[in-house]
Amino acid sequence: MAPIGESKYNYDLVVIGGGSGGLAAAKEAVELGAKVAVFDYVTPSPQGTKWGLGGTCVNVGCIPKKLMHQAALLGEAIHEATAFGWKIDEPKAIANDWATLTTAVQNHVKSVNWVTRVELRNKKVEYINANGYFKDSHTVVGIDKNGKEKEVTADKVIIAVGGRPRYPDIPGALEYGITSDDIFSLKRAPGKTLVVGAGYIGLECAGFLNGLGYDATVMVRSIVLRGFDQQMANLVAEEMEQRGVHFVHQAKPKAVEKQEDGRLLVHWVDKNGEVHQDVYDTVLFAIGRQALTPQLKLDNAGVKVVPDSLKIDATNEQTNVDNIYAVGDVLHKRPELTPVAIHAGKLLARRLFGNSVEKMDYINVATTVFSPLEYGCVGIGEEQALASHGEENVEVYHAFYKPTEFFIPEKNMSHCYVKVVALKGGDQRILGMHFIGPHAGEVIQGFSAAM
Repeated sequence: MAPIGESKYNYDLVVIGGGSGGLAAAKEAVELGAKVAVFDYVTPSPQGTKWGLGGTCVNVGCIPKKLMHQAALLGEAIHEATAFGWKIDEPKAIANDWATLTTAVQNHVKSVNWVTRVELRNKKVEYINANGYFKDSHTVVGIDKNGKEKEVTADKVIIAVGGRPRYPDIPGALEYGITSDDIFSLKRAPGKTLVVGAGYIGLECAGFLNGLGYDATVMVRSIVLRGFDQQMANLVAEEMEQRGVHFVHQAKPKAVEKQEDGRLLVHWVDKNGEVHQDVYDTVLFAIGRQALTPQLKLDNAGVKVVPDSLKIDATNEQTNVDNIYAVGDVLHKRPELTPVAIHAGKLLARRLFGNSVEKMDYINVATTVFSPLEYGCVGIGEEQALASHGEENVEVYHAFYKPTEFFIPEKNMSHCYVKVVALKGGDQRILGMHFIGPHAGEVIQGFSAAM
C-alpha cells in the first residue's frame, strides 16, 4: 500500500510496549503504509530477571509456561508407560533436570526474541529500546538504560505496556520472593515451593512444579480461580490435591525471613487470626498483576485511568484522548489473553490506517487453565449466568466422562467433567461451555467457534 501522506509528526504511529498486542498493531500499520516506531523496555524484576522483545507471553508467560506444562505431562507419560508395555527400569526413579529444562526453555524464548526483532527490521518498524512516557498527547519520550532520552512525535499513539506481577506489602517479599517473571529462568531447582495465590497463574505454576517432582503448596486467600465457574475451579483444585499439591486455605502471608541455611521461613495467618509458619526453598507470589500505566505520565497527555486497577477504560480501544489508543492487558475489563491482544491490535491498525470499520468482539473468547488436568472454557460460568438471567431462566447440563487413555494405567477419572450453562427458554442458547480433561485447550476451540 502507498505510504500515508506527509505529516507534521515524526511518525504516523508510535506504539509504547513491545508485547503481542503492540507488535501486532505496529506490523499491521506498516503493511498499510504507516511510518511506525515501537518503544520497548523491560525493567528487571526485583530479583534481577530481564528478557528481550516480545512481551509477557513470549518471555515469562504462555510460551515458557506451556513448555513447563508439557515437561510435566511427559513425566506423567513416562511413569504410565510400563502399563502400555514399554520396558522402563524403575520409571518412578526417573527425574527431571531443572537446569536442562530451563536452558531449553530459555533457548527457545531467545530464538523467538531474535525472530521478532528481525521481523520488525524487515518490515521497517523502528525499534527503540527505551522506556516511553508522554510529554504531551503527540509527543513520546524514551529513556534508555543509560539514562539517555529520545523524543519523537506521532499522529497516533497506542499504549500496549501490559502489566507485571504484584508483590504483597509484607517484610521479605521483595527481597526473597519470586514471581512468574523469575520462575522460568530460575538458576537453581526450586525445591519445596510455596505459591501464594490461587488464580490461574498460581495453579499452573504449582501444577507443573508438582509434575516435575517438587513439593508444591498453594496458599489460598479466599477462593481458587476467581472469575471462573466455581464448581469447575474446585474440581481442578481437588484433582491437584490428589496429585500431591498441598493447599492452605483462608490464609494470608505475613512475613518471609531468610534463614542461615538459605531457606525461607514463611509466617502466615489463618481466618481465625492464628499465626503459622513453615520453611520453603522458594516462595512464588502469584497474587495478581498491575498495569504499568504509572510510568507513562498519562496526565501529560490527558489520558484517564480507572483508579482501582490503573487500567485504561477504552471504547473500541480508543481512550478519552482522540489520538491515543490502548490494546492488551492494559485495558480495563478485557480478557488478558495473547490471541485477543493480537487480534485487537490488528483490527485497530486496520481501522486507523486501512479504512476498516471492523471492531474487536470480546464476547465468548475461549481460555484454558493449564493445570495438570486442563480446564478449558468459553462463555460465562454458572454463577454469572444465574446473576444475569435468574435461576428460573438457566439450565445446567453436566456429565462425567472417561478418557480412553486413562483405562490401562488406571488413572483417576473422577474429575473429567463437562458442563454446559444454557438459557431455559426458546432454543436454549448456550451461555457457557466448561471442560476439564486431557487436551482441554484444544477441545474447547471447536465449541468456541460454534458459540
